[in-house]
Amino acid sequence: MATTKVDTVAAKPSQTSTQGKSAALEALEDIVYGSTAGIVGKYIEYPFDTVKVRLQSQPDHLPLRYTGPLDCFRQSIKADGVLGLYRGISAPLFGAAAETSSLFFFERMGREAVYTSGFCSRDRVLPLPALWFTGAFSGAFTSFVLTPIELVKCKIQVPTTAATSDGKPPKAPSVVSVIRDVYKHEGVKGFWNGQMGTFLRESGGCAAWFGSKETTTKMFYLLNERSATSQMEKDALATEALPLWQQAVAGASAGMSYNFLFFPADTVKSRMQTAPVGGSGKPRSFWQEGKALWNQHGLRGLYRGCGITVLRSAPSSAFIFIVFDGLKRYLPW
Repeated sequence: MATTKVDTVAAKPSQTSTQGKSAALEALEDIVYGSTAGIVGKYIEYPFDTVKVRLQSQPDHLPLRYTGPLDCFRQSIKADGVLGLYRGISAPLFGAAAETSSLFFFERMGREAVYTSGFCSRDRVLPLPALWFTGAFSGAFTSFVLTPIELVKCKIQVPTTAATSDGKPPKAPSVVSVIRDVYKHEGVKGFWNGQMGTFLRESGGCAAWFGSKETTTKMFYLLNERSATSQMEKDALATEALPLWQQAVAGASAGMSYNFLFFPADTVKSRMQTAPVGGSGKPRSFWQEGKALWNQHGLRGLYRGCGITVLRSAPSSAFIFIVFDGLKRYLPW
């Protein structure tokens, strides 16, 4: 009996607070609480994300501008100050709210799809393989929401090197100017440049994001249960939230898995999205861009900026899950 409770809480930490609610109310909670968690996480990770994009988007026909993450931090702060690392954060804050709320919203839709298919009845807890699937389901749909937002973000994060006609330093692009230029030269379709990379990263990465978090959470519940000295204590542990440090570890493992496993797809996507718009040449496809990068720098080029990305994803994802699960558990509507 205790094991059943452990599975229930580990697979769906908010289940005890959502019983009896309508699907619409649960979906609204996912959107509001997911948006809040995403904004918190974005403030933590954004400077590291800026460095990651700059490392990824270095042209393959020129000498590398940055020797590594620390050098990129140093050059960026020297050129624009610390606030320069937060350049363009307004769009990513909106993007983080949209992304995280979409992830939790579509993950719930994925659960509904599993139940509807008859794979698992509603009175049973979804097994871990099904939760990995719901993560992939969520990421696949979220990718279509996320690609335009990330395209604008990436173009703002990469420094402009060409001087103006009067010799003055180039003006940093704004959200409005990027949107205007993309629409002018490529139309609405241009905002989904790099969609294949986002789709691969999100569908595979979110399977790992949700799956790793749920797997680690379940592991902690089982370990805590083994340390209990009585059945009453086991039952209590099975229905309580994990200690904060265990929640953080579970969330951190999710972020690290998400970013490492499908990082090459993100690298190719970033290069596509930071390419100048309005050029005479035909834009490269996802596979052409990936092949060119492989020929120039090999596997190392595909993982350029991976270390700092995995590093920043640990605290960011930990905070996202702690905030989201905490709001769902302690502030139910």
